[in-house]
Amino acid sequence: MTAMAQPRHHVSRAVAALETTLDDVADTSLWSMDPAETAQTLTHLTQVAARVAELEARVATHAATVEVAARDGATSLTCWWAHQTRQTHTQASHKTRLATRLTQHQPTRDALAAGTLLVDQAQVIMTAVEALPDQVDPALVDQAERHLVREAAHFDADALRNLGKGLLHVIDPEAGDAHAAKLLEAEERLAAQTTRLTLTDLGDGTTRLRGTLPTAQAQALKKQLLAYAAPKHRAAVDGSVGERVPGPERMGRALCEWIERYPTDRLPHAGGVSATVVVTIPLETLLGGLKPGVLDTGTGISPSQARRLACEAGIIPLVLDGNSQPLDIGRRRRFHTTAQRLAIAQRDKTCTTQGCDWPPGLCHTHHNHPWATGGTTTVNDGRLLCPKHHARAHDPHYPMTQLPGGKVAFTRRT
Repeated sequence: MTAMAQPRHHVSRAVAALETTLDDVADTSLWSMDPAETAQTLTHLTQVAARVAELEARVATHAATVEVAARDGATSLTCWWAHQTRQTHTQASHKTRLATRLTQHQPTRDALAAGTLLVDQAQVIMTAVEALPDQVDPALVDQAERHLVREAAHFDADALRNLGKGLLHVIDPEAGDAHAAKLLEAEERLAAQTTRLTLTDLGDGTTRLRGTLPTAQAQALKKQLLAYAAPKHRAAVDGSVGERVPGPERMGRALCEWIERYPTDRLPHAGGVSATVVVTIPLETLLGGLKPGVLDTGTGISPSQARRLACEAGIIPLVLDGNSQPLDIGRRRRFHTTAQRLAIAQRDKTCTTQGCDWPPGLCHTHHNHPWATGGTTTVNDGRLLCPKHHARAHDPHYPMTQLPGGKVAFTRRT
């Protein structure tokens, strides 16, 4: 590192002296430093780093005032600082913003300069104070900031962030309740807008889940899964005795059990049938054979899992004879029978219009021969049609033509 040339200002001389001191210990061995002194030194180094960060921010503010960047033709202090020190532009930008914010938060700056506050704590405190409503009395704002600075002696940045959400309540309880409610509503709206879930089949028997849930629903799900993952439950189900705190594997197994045991009578209907997994099981498999089962999504499963799923409540076995004809599709009955819809969906797989691939859950069951004109409600006389093509099937402007292989086509009359 190049030494500072003839420093005149007191701060410049202090920085130069610090560099000299660091040079002196650059190659010093630490073998003789006992544990107590090591702990104390490490703690002090963290405090020194915070104090240096405040001094750096103060000098950066002065650099903007005296237009250091403009002197060298740079477009901004951030660009100049990044180029001169080989920082990334993002790093320099973060430091520049910190310097600017500290000029508006004297209690936070003082604590950072004293080493009693860390940079990430300072960032959290300033964010919490800046989030206070504009109509709050400035004296109360200063009181609130000093309160968080004091709390920083006991809490890290994450805990301070939570304290900051209730900051107004500390200085003005009545206004704090209303403000907290407003913030929570805004937070919940944003959470709802950013909720996502994707399931990616990896092709090796596993599916990767990625997503973002609102915290309230995520915590509810976690609580439910912990009940399945609890050591007492796991010991009762599979005899396993593991760690007291459920790990990722146990939580994953708990999710699988939660899915299998969810009561299907509480699920919304799709295509006239509860969103129920259908397992196609050859009769010989159900009786102990080795032929795999197949879910209605087309995914193959082992014979043992097919038999296990067939025994689970709410999962309907579709048992086939040697000619692949349905023998039994469960005993759930309802008008325009659920059993018939399941059989048709299993046979057709998608909308039966040529070129359409809408899945069964989004399709209607259509009578090939209209029921109103004497048609029967049977599996052979039914087919899957998506809402668009079902509407066309009843539109006289679109005659429906039966194609070889079971598909149909629509042509518009001219």
